Amino acid sequence: MPHWFARHSMSAALVASFLIPCGRLAAQQGAIVAEPASSSAAALSSDPLESSDSQAAQQSSQAGASNAPASQSPSDRAPQTRRILGIIPNFRAITTDEKVPAQTVKEKFVTASEDSFDYSSIFIPALLAAYSEGTNATPEFGHGGVGYGRYLWHAAVDQTSENYMVEFAVPVITHEDTRYYTLGRGGFWKRAGYAVSRAVVTRSDSGKEVFNASEVIGSGASAGLSSLYYPSRERSFGNTGKEWGLDVGIDAASFVAKEFWPDSNHWLFHGAKPTAATR
Repeated sequence: MPHWFARHSMSAALVASFLIPCGRLAAQQGAIVAEPASSSAAALSSDPLESSDSQAAQQSSQAGASNAPASQSPSDRAPQTRRILGIIPNFRAITTDEKVPAQTVKEKFVTASEDSFDYSSIFIPALLAAYSEGTNATPEFGHGGVGYGRYLWHAAVDQTSENYMVEFAVPVITHEDTRYYTLGRGGFWKRAGYAVSRAVVTRSDSGKEVFNASEVIGSGASAGLSSLYYPSRERSFGNTGKEWGLDVGIDAASFVAKEFWPDSNHWLFHGAKPTAATR
């Protein structure tokens, strides 16, 4: 089993396990939106005089709602946290509509370093190393403690290389903002589609939407570098290309996780039921 397959199958499983609650959340949101509609239908089927009064009240309510802001202020929405579930780095996510200054070169370097060397950054390489050893992804690495150590440092270098390429080296050259700005409104599929699109579309330092060269070119450069420190049988254009594509795909899936993390965090750990207005 090629090292890139073991690496990305585990990453995909982690992201998928996180996204399952998001589908349930979307269904619950649909039920919330459906409740006002069912209430309106019930009102229309009642006594005509009462129905007339009810319709007038609804029209008054709708008129007031139309004059209200279309979305809540950032302070009314569930915020991003620096880590997902307390263990997965989430330093680049920005809460919906939050106004922040342009990233400096230093800030891009610091963010890449946090994603690479924060205590929580070892979680995925450690898990991936155990999975790769268990599936004998790279037989040359062997087994036992020594084999695990080899898998671990390779996984850690893979992660660090991609972080610095995608979050620092390339965006400094192309003047791109490496942060993920959540959409935070609309239905599940609208938000999921937006999140996936961020793999190829991002913001420039000036705030304009541009092609995400940092992600595409940076991931490709990282995939090319990985061929230098893996066994020779892993070094092929085919393996490098597959790892490149999977790197971009996994990052796109991680953006979906970041998009819905505030919602999941709110539902899982705070218990309060969000209203339709928050969507």
